[in-house]
Amino acid sequence: MKTFLIFLGSLAILTSCVKNNPDAVWLKVNEWDLVTNVPGNTEGVLTQNISDAWVYVDDKLIGVFEVPFKIPLLVSGENRKITLYPTIRNNGISATKRIYPFLVPYEIATDLIQNDTITLNPVTNYYVETQFHIIDFESGPNDGIIESGNSVASLIQTNDPLVLVETINQATFGRVTLNSSFPNWIARTDFSPVTPFPQSGAEVYLELDYHTTLDVLTGVASEKNGEVVENPNVQFNRQDPDSVAVTWKKIYIDMQTIISGSPSGSDFQVTFESLLPEGIDDGEINIDNIKVVHF
Repeated sequence: MKTFLIFLGSLAILTSCVKNNPDAVWLKVNEWDLVTNVPGNTEGVLTQNISDAWVYVDDKLIGVFEVPFKIPLLVSGENRKITLYPTIRNNGISATKRIYPFLVPYEIATDLIQNDTITLNPVTNYYVETQFHIIDFESGPNDGIIESGNSVASLIQTNDPLVLVETINQATFGRVTLNSSFPNWIARTDFSPVTPFPQSGAEVYLELDYHTTLDVLTGVASEKNGEVVENPNVQFNRQDPDSVAVTWKKIYIDMQTIISGSPSGSDFQVTFESLLPEGIDDGEINIDNIKVVHF
């Protein structure tokens, strides 16, 4: 809500100031490009949904804007610093626009001349020290996913050409089909070797790509001394094939609160759960590029 109010306030101020100051400098910002800078490409496939940018000029906040955008700047002069911070919709919520802590801001020094337009094509990359735990289904369906004994459906590896997008999936992705005979799926990741994710308030995110006609609830399972505690977290929602074309989407899920609130030294895994709703005969969950990201 705070971010949304900042955006509305910034927009109102900009609109008012342009009316009173027609000789503005115009800043045009195109969509973000995410590139690699990690040796060996350990960050996996570089899918992204960097939807917005926090904009600063000379370290002063201008506002938060959805890319692409064009806004007036009421400052001018030589060698002014413009900084754009890569911004995601935290937990998939459009009103919660958060600077993504693992991506490097885009910065440029340029002359700002009244009535001119500055066009930027922002580029970002993960900080070199970012750590990744990745399941991408390129080695097989059982590489990284363990199904619960209560799960009747199972994940398979597929290269279905009707769904596969090479820039997202490479050669394969994971699929779960639910129907009246197989009405639920309960599973967890199996990151091996298991490494405790950082606690004490450290940032930890789950990134994943999904293409689904069923709701899927994600969570975090913590295990210490043989005791397992499961914590539901964020659901990514179904796309209704009767009303929209089902497409691949990217979500960033914040796991910091659950992980930092778990017993110190726990081993963690991501959990998934989906149940076939009443009134729906069948549905399909396609997922790929499951990444836990932290410093």
